[in-house]
Amino acid sequence: MNPSPADLIAVVGPTGTGKSELSLNLAERLAALGRPAEIINADAMQLYRGMDIGTAKLGLPERRGIPHHLLDVLDVTTESTVARYQADARATIEDILERGATPILVGGSGLYVASVLYDFQFPASDKAVRARLEAELETDGAGALYRRLVAMDPAVAARIGSQNTRRLVRALEVAELTGSPVAGMLPEAPVYWKPTRIVGLRAPRDELVARLDERVLGMWRGGLVDEVRELVPLGLEHGVTASRAIGYAQALQQLAGTATEAEAIDQTQQLTRRYARRQVSWFRRYADIVWLYYDDPELVPTALASVAG
Repeated sequence: MNPSPADLIAVVGPTGTGKSELSLNLAERLAALGRPAEIINADAMQLYRGMDIGTAKLGLPERRGIPHHLLDVLDVTTESTVARYQADARATIEDILERGATPILVGGSGLYVASVLYDFQFPASDKAVRARLEAELETDGAGALYRRLVAMDPAVAARIGSQNTRRLVRALEVAELTGSPVAGMLPEAPVYWKPTRIVGLRAPRDELVARLDERVLGMWRGGLVDEVRELVPLGLEHGVTASRAIGYAQALQQLAGTATEAEAIDQTQQLTRRYARRQVSWFRRYADIVWLYYDDPELVPTALASVAG
């Protein structure tokens, strides 16, 4: 069955594979077919105002006149949550559909993408419970929280891992509020929220590593440290989410004198490579994704055929 103009399109994959470029090309091709398209950001760090160089955010002139949504919507001191993003992204998608346009969700933040694509509702939260758990994290360490989660539900604990402290805290919070940590997890076999076509971009591992290392060097050459210096008076260091962004945390260390430039760059390259591996693993679980190589000469027409029939 060919997709209808009401379908949601998603362009996903690891960082450094050209998702933004493909989304622009798809939007232009769809418009030429009489289906105007608008793009919704699904990169958690591109939500933040002023975080441009380190997130490879497209500037206004680079957007080719195509409407973009959920860029520059948060201050660096605001905590980004998947539940809030889901609500904002879905409201944006509904607005786009009402205008008779095609929404294209673009980004590599796996949980953010999944929260929009799949029929999933987040359990309620409790600030007091979360604050207590975060205090326990500080005093007892992640290991203690992980062992507690293992005792509750080994399968959930295995899916989260012992080092993802934010998700550990959230799972224990949900368990305390609902009786089970699984209530806060995406189902293993999720159902689409709306009919969706997904295009995934990939690259051979050696090529991707080289591209990512060069990308990090380009961030420093492009002025990332100066960008971070300008964000410090706006509270970057105190932002729960923004201050931990790969590249920004290392630039903060460089400015503070706790890391040399070479050390900051090296650490950012290592973390970026690790993040890309996690993205590949995450999106590999999508059974009906159409995987395409980022440098395929027929990338755009092939992608268009997969989403437009």
